[in-house]
Parts: sequence; structure tokens; C-alpha cells
Amino acid sequence: MRRPRSLKVLEEFGRIRLSKSFFMRDMLYSEIANFHGIPNIPERADAAIEAGRQLCVELLEPLQEAFGRISIRSAYRSPEVNRFGSENNLNCARNEANYAAHIWDCRDSEGRLGATACIVVNAFVDYYERTGDWEAIAWWVHDHLPYNCMTFFPKLAAFNLNWREAPERRIESWIGGPGKRVLTKPGAPGHDSSHADAYAEWLREIA
Repeated sequence: MRRPRSLKVLEEFGRIRLSKSFFMRDMLYSEIANFHGIPNIPERADAAIEAGRQLCVELLEPLQEAFGRISIRSAYRSPEVNRFGSENNLNCARNEANYAAHIWDCRDSEGRLGATACIVVNAFVDYYERTGDWEAIAWWVHDHLPYNCMTFFPKLAAFNLNWREAPERRIESWIGGPGKRVLTKPGAPGHDSSHADAYAEWLREIA
């Protein structure tokens, strides 16, 4: 499937079901695109569909099944939208760093397919705002889901959740100090151990 080039085709593209709960239209909203009038439409639609389905089936659906509704803050970005965001300091990494991440329809430098959505786990927000403990949800995802990378942000404990072929399983955060820090990565102490103690309090709270 090529890039939709008419309203009718774009409407049909938006109706493509990626998983039980999510449609492609859910993934195309962008404040940058809307405010600045830049179309946020994949050039390689088939690749975007394939990557999006993996993201939704492998990561988003299990999260929503476990904890209830999740909110999508940002998902797919066209190269044009992402480039504009990067060049204008709108919290977008350069395009090459976002291939197989927010730019779903371009493979990364290693040829891997991937997709990212920035999400909020609604059931986690009250706990996070009371405790500041963003690591609880990070470790739960790490222990239960086949993610590639997570990057956490201070507001609402929103995080970029990335599915990618040949996942690395790395957690990063901009919370709690200047600069980005790494919570875990392959080879780090305890990386492959259970971290149930880290999220036990939160799970008791929402039980």
C-alpha cells in the first residue's frame, strides 16, 4: 500500500485495525502536524501497518489488559513532521535516530523494523504523582513485555514505548535530575532478574 494521496484513501487507511483496541487513526494525531499544517501520513504505508500492529499486539494491548485504558500522547510521525520538530527544538530527535521509533515506516540503521508510541498508563498517574516512583511501571513492563526501549518523561510519567525486531531491552529516563540516565541495559546488574519488589506497592494500591 502506497502513501494515501486522497481524503477517501486516507479515511480508509485510518480505519485499518492494528489490534483489538487500536486503529491506525489513533496513531496519526500530532500537535506539531496539526498546528503547523504538515501532513502526518506514512510514505511506506505497509511498513507502518506492520510495525504498528506489532507495537499494539505485543505491547499496548497487554498493558491495557493489565491496567485499563492507556492514553496515546504521540505515536507515528512522518519524516517531514519529525524533521520539523527536530529542527525547531520541539522535543523530536533527528530523523535518523527516530527510524524504527516514531518514524514507523523507515527501518533503523541495522535494518530493523520498529514503532514507538508515547503513552500514559492512566492507572499509574495518581501513584506516580504521589510518590515520584516512575520505576514501578518501568520494571513491570521490563519483567512482562517484549519491549525494545522505554524512555520516561516527568509529566504524568509518560514514556516512549518502543517495539523493534531484535529488542535490546533498555530503560532511560529524563526524570529526577539534569540529563538522561539509564536505569538498565543489557549486561547491567540485575537486568535479567525479577523486579517484582519494585512494583509490588503500586499493584497492591490498584488491586
